[in-house]
Amino acid sequence: MNLDTLTPQLQQYVGEKNYTRCRDLITQLPHPDAAELLDATEPEDALIILMALERGKRSAIFRYIPPQRQAEIARRMKQTDLIQLFEHMQHDERADLFNQLSDTEQAFLLPLLDPEERDDIRRLAGYPEDTIGSIMTSVFVALHEDQTVAQALDAIRQEAKDLETVYQSYVIDAQRRLIGTLSLRELILADPATRIGDIMTRDVIHSEVMAPRIEASRKIARYDLFSLPVIDEDGKMVGIVTHDDALDVSEEASTEDQLRLGGVGRLTTSLKDAGIGALYRMRVGWLVLLVFGNIFSGMGIAHFEDLIASTVALVFFLPLLIDSGGNAGSQSSTLMVRALATGDVRMQDWGRMLGKEFLVAILLGLSMAAAVSVIGVVRAGYEIAFVVALTMVVLTVVGSIIGVLLPLALTKLKLDPASASAPLITSICDGVGVIIYFSIASSFLTDVMG
Repeated sequence: MNLDTLTPQLQQYVGEKNYTRCRDLITQLPHPDAAELLDATEPEDALIILMALERGKRSAIFRYIPPQRQAEIARRMKQTDLIQLFEHMQHDERADLFNQLSDTEQAFLLPLLDPEERDDIRRLAGYPEDTIGSIMTSVFVALHEDQTVAQALDAIRQEAKDLETVYQSYVIDAQRRLIGTLSLRELILADPATRIGDIMTRDVIHSEVMAPRIEASRKIARYDLFSLPVIDEDGKMVGIVTHDDALDVSEEASTEDQLRLGGVGRLTTSLKDAGIGALYRMRVGWLVLLVFGNIFSGMGIAHFEDLIASTVALVFFLPLLIDSGGNAGSQSSTLMVRALATGDVRMQDWGRMLGKEFLVAILLGLSMAAAVSVIGVVRAGYEIAFVVALTMVVLTVVGSIIGVLLPLALTKLKLDPASASAPLITSICDGVGVIIYFSIASSFLTDVMG
């Protein structure tokens, strides 16, 4: 179904206070689509529609609503409804919702929960936002090596309804240290009398709970895992990160990199819901900084004021040249930042990458120079066409080299390479481009004309 068509339809039903039709419309949709429709309605109306749904359906849809909007809806719930919702949510998701609530709301909610659930929420919500602990779930299939396959399958059947995934089981010892793993497929195919310790994989890929959460996403993608076990500093298993949560982390990291490459600060909510003030604050910093950076371009132009006055035709090609250098730098910077983020390129590869980029930049520069030289001949003659073509090659090479080196330098300094944003690269190339262009023009045209 087309959500663009269903959204105004739902809004119409809401306007008519016809919540029965709202419920019927929401019920026939897949859970993520239903959540998207509810996210587009006012929290008061979304709550009424949710409460008209069967309890299991309600919690299944609620989990796909963005956490900030979840909090807005939760604040309007009756106490008993909120407690029921928390009890039916996945452990990691209810911790995310808990963190969206104010301290007062958290203090009010916790005493109403069962002690076990209360401790679980406190523990998961207490991990820093950028760590693996903040995205893991604390429930998983835990087995012991002395169990038989038949006993393990029976245990999984009993616990499956409360687990987020049952496709991978983890073997722990008496101290809850992770000692092995095996898949549901391996359990099903094994002899029921076989001992778990005899068929489990002992070399288990895992991560530590305080590691950066992007590490979990990378390991799950690299090793094609259903879930990644998480251990604490003592080696005890404390949870798992599922593949769907890892995908969310990867998407969020990619979004943040794209925003930084555009010279935009972190967006903590959707663009649709962001306020004027938030949008202003996330963009103003880079723009003001780059205003002062562009002063160097003006200083370069002022330095060659006499040359410009004597050969006005040079000005025609100035925007074309410096923009081309900036574009080449932005391209190489984007490729390098992405390669560093995915681990495709490491710091020790800098020499190889620099040499490769140099050769590519020369080829690009020659191609662009061939195109611009035609315009130069038609517009200003052969002498200036030569200057423009030569400058194009040099600027393309310089811009590309800057685009490669700046992310590497920031990585070396343990800073985010995505900070080598396109506006920053462009501003640097603008200032350098002005100097290079007029220096080449001054040297060549003075000899030719003088």
